[in-house]
Amino acid sequence: MPSRYRIQFPPEQEHHLEQDEAYFNLIEDGSARKILFHDYDRIFSKPGLYEQLFYERLKCTSPKKVSELLQDSLTSEWVSCTELRVLDLGAGNGMMAERLRGMGVARIIGADVLSEARDAAYRDRPMAYDDYVVADFTNLSDERWEELEEWCFDCLTSVAALGFGDIPPRAFFTALKFLRTDGWVAFNIKETFLDHSDDTGFSRFIRELIFSEYLDVYQLERYTHRLSMEGVPLKYFALVGRLTDSIPLDFLESIGVVD
Repeated sequence: MPSRYRIQFPPEQEHHLEQDEAYFNLIEDGSARKILFHDYDRIFSKPGLYEQLFYERLKCTSPKKVSELLQDSLTSEWVSCTELRVLDLGAGNGMMAERLRGMGVARIIGADVLSEARDAAYRDRPMAYDDYVVADFTNLSDERWEELEEWCFDCLTSVAALGFGDIPPRAFFTALKFLRTDGWVAFNIKETFLDHSDDTGFSRFIRELIFSEYLDVYQLERYTHRLSMEGVPLKYFALVGRLTDSIPLDFLESIGVVD
């Protein structure tokens, strides 16, 4: 059984932090260690801590929601899950892969910039991935690029990983380039990323992609990703789409997105 941890949220006056500034205190041996919610390397080093914090305490639903919408979209096109070759970007310790395996997906490759994520996935879910790549998708070597191309991916998933600097626009764009031209895309993003008032590069990239000729949107649903420390629902969009053509190499530059 995974270890149980004593998790302490900060006092109320610090609750109104931005989502990427939120933190908790991990109480061990009578002392408290401050850990940011996005300090994934530190969280993954503790077996079961990620699940206890985000899925038990904060009620994260995203792997379930995104996988269900993906399955519904595949069913609508009479595509079998068992035929998919999935690249799971920002894979973490395998929460999404576990859902995909439950759907019957036969080939899943995890990818993350953190070696701690790969180690946690192999520790916690050793059967989830056929392979797990630790790499920066903004700067892939020729050898790594060829290795990924050999998998012939026809589906890209990315759950609870896009935005906030965790996965830059260039990294997500690069991952899309590994898909077949009729490949599926399933991911989630914070609701404000689709608002025109958000002028960040990632937000512009996602909005332009959704309304471009290169993607057919099958599902776009607003839902509760998880709770905040205050117990307030954090709203996200889950999206499932299918590529209709190869996205041009200069797509990011053409919409003014520079990493």
